[in-house]
Amino acid sequence: MSLVPFDDRDGWIWLDGQFVPWREAKVHVLTHGLHYASSVFEGERMYGGEIFKLTEHTERLFKSAEILDFEIPYTVAEIDEACKATAAKNGLKDCYVRPIAWRGSEMIGVSAQQSKIHVAIAVWEWPSYFDPATKAKGIRLTWAKYQRPDPKTAPIAAKAAGLYMICTISKHAAEKDGYADAMMLDYRGYVAEATGANVFFVKDGVLHTPKPDCFLDGITRRTVIDLAKAKGIEVVERHIQKEELATFTECFIVGTAAEVTPVSEVGEFKFTPAKLSLDLMDTYAALVRGEAMATA
Repeated sequence: MSLVPFDDRDGWIWLDGQFVPWREAKVHVLTHGLHYASSVFEGERMYGGEIFKLTEHTERLFKSAEILDFEIPYTVAEIDEACKATAAKNGLKDCYVRPIAWRGSEMIGVSAQQSKIHVAIAVWEWPSYFDPATKAKGIRLTWAKYQRPDPKTAPIAAKAAGLYMICTISKHAAEKDGYADAMMLDYRGYVAEATGANVFFVKDGVLHTPKPDCFLDGITRRTVIDLAKAKGIEVVERHIQKEELATFTECFIVGTAAEVTPVSEVGEFKFTPAKLSLDLMDTYAALVRGEAMATA
């Protein structure tokens, strides 16, 4: 399969309030966000012309910027409209949406209070994160080398670019060994999340999911919790020991990109995609496409 570079495509990108041709949306090599990871972003999906939970994503983008000590020079409503306009400008109704905000090139040291804040929005076609056939039988995960950090050592409540460095390293290592992804533990040794998705486990009809006290409490994660509760499924948010995985029968990961994806293996632990995880996968798919209410 040939690689289509993301800097060499047709289309339009919203950059600092205006549309520019895709190939001309560039930043300087001394951009602070490149050197010091002073950038925050969102990952969203548009289904049938509607971006799922758009405002919730935009509000999180603004909160992430606040945590990283900078202010986005637009309102939440303006970014919402820009996201929708970018999809329309590119003629897309089903796509991935990537807003990002970062510090510019005015200052290049660690201290960068006077740097300009830039915002860009790009959209592109992106089908299911995992192959549908693979998704149905469950993906295989290995264990990540790195652990999610102590909240005292990193801004874990922000969707900040720098926090994904260990995710890229871990996913590359997993794929090199033939796995789809890697499961990360936290700094205490509890099960945390996959490299870009939250995780759920099933035991005796009850959903168990790690408590998000040192990693991002995903919007898809909260959506799935609401869907499960609406179906009368008990959801327990708690710390989960690695060894406990032997007691669970089902496992699935959730995220904007992953949606709801069953898991068949996490390292030495095996699972079988079954009624609960497959039902939530279908219910979530219907919800985001406007085919069902959250109470379905």
